[in-house]
Amino acid sequence: MNVAGKVSEEIIEGLRSVNAASVADALWELGISGHLSHEIKPILPVKMVGLAVTVYEEPTTERLPPTHALELIDNAEPGSVIVIAIDGYKDVATWGGLMTTGAVVNGLEGALLDGGVRDVEEIERDYRFPIFARSIHPAASVGRFKTVSANEPVEVDGVTIRPGDVIMGDRDGVVVIPAAKAEACLVKALEIESREREQTRLIRETKSILKGLGKYQRI
Repeated sequence: MNVAGKVSEEIIEGLRSVNAASVADALWELGISGHLSHEIKPILPVKMVGLAVTVYEEPTTERLPPTHALELIDNAEPGSVIVIAIDGYKDVATWGGLMTTGAVVNGLEGALLDGGVRDVEEIERDYRFPIFARSIHPAASVGRFKTVSANEPVEVDGVTIRPGDVIMGDRDGVVVIPAAKAEACLVKALEIESREREQTRLIRETKSILKGLGKYQRI
């Protein structure tokens, strides 16, 4: 962490070297349940690690653009992950092709969507932009939901996400690392993966997963 309390680039890059499963285990050892629901899946097999900027949406009948999200796409720091919380509503897209274009040209890291995404063929064809979403759905949010806040704490699957927390997503799923625990989490995750490599070698040598479990206590 730097003096301003922001997670450093060094820690972010370190987290890129480990997987979400190891981070989930590391958080659990730290007494934190940071993994999101299995429903939130990668749209493309692309890893995502970055600092959260958050948006909250709620139902409406007004035809309003997702203003808070659009402002963050234009103004968030490069490397940010846009988090859109919508109380788990699946049957609307909170993100699409135009928003992806804006995020890519502004150097954002990815998007974590509590709801749906659309324009998936376009996004896959034109970009390798990481998007983790609860659903794929053709209906736009305009006239159904509106953004009501930005860069305030939001909740997704019972996990509180604060601006500046680390969002990590890979093919195992998504984990949220509280900013204050990022360095400790990285140290533990690196230790976990080192032990697993040693355990894998032992299993290969002995042809026994039980011996690996007995020595390293991991499964």
